Amino acid sequence: MKLWFKAKQYGWGWYPATWQGWLVTLAAVAGYVWTFRNIDQASHSVSDTLIGMVVPFLIITGLLLLVCFVMGEKPRWRWGGKD
Repeated sequence: MKLWFKAKQYGWGWYPATWQGWLVTLAAVAGYVWTFRNIDQASHSVSDTLIGMVVPFLIITGLLLLVCFVMGEKPRWRWGGKD
């Protein structure tokens, strides 16, 4: 199985390493933008928009993290150098 996401050299996290990883990342960004636009059009104030975005953004972020866990290298804190 080819990994879609590689571990960052410093810190904790991943970056897309294949076209599938980039597709998932772009889909998440598109989901954020789409969610913001739809909620912002229906809300009457900035606070309504921010409150309305919390749950959808947490869901999108959770799904992205799940895909990264399943299709990426095992996460751990890295300090650079060779692993």
